[in-house]
Amino acid sequence: MSYTPDPFAAAPSARHTAGSGPDPATAAGTAGPTGTDEQQSLGELVAEVSRDLSTLLRQEVELAKAEAKQSAQRAGKGAGMLAGAGVAGHMVLLFLSVALWWALGAVMGRGWSALVVAAIWAIVAAVLAARGRKELRTVEGMPETTDTLKKIPNAVRGHEEKNS
Repeated sequence: MSYTPDPFAAAPSARHTAGSGPDPATAAGTAGPTGTDEQQSLGELVAEVSRDLSTLLRQEVELAKAEAKQSAQRAGKGAGMLAGAGVAGHMVLLFLSVALWWALGAVMGRGWSALVVAAIWAIVAAVLAARGRKELRTVEGMPETTDTLKKIPNAVRGHEEKNS
């Protein structure tokens, strides 16, 4: 937007001569044809508060979306690892059962090989479970959104200093 000067506004020196006193339009407390200073100020304040509140709410929604997306990604990753640990744990039980069966069936050889495979699956399950738990512990939720939403009531009342 470019600024264009008001063609009807005269320079102060052209409106009145030096020493002639204050301008009668401003001395009466009016701001031209639109009404008093108080009416203009109130209208401007309402418009400004409305704009600021709209901007604040839009920003809060964007922040909430970003935080929710980040939290969901971390939770999904951790849940996936725990699911992998569940599958690996199932495999441990499966191979331990097969190992016991083979050990009892053919006292040597085959049973030991099944135990080795079961031990490998047990290690995989332990690693996935530990990493999944660690990932889920890093999920923080939406701390910034919660913090700023707590500040809105004071901001609306004009007591921003209480938000410190």
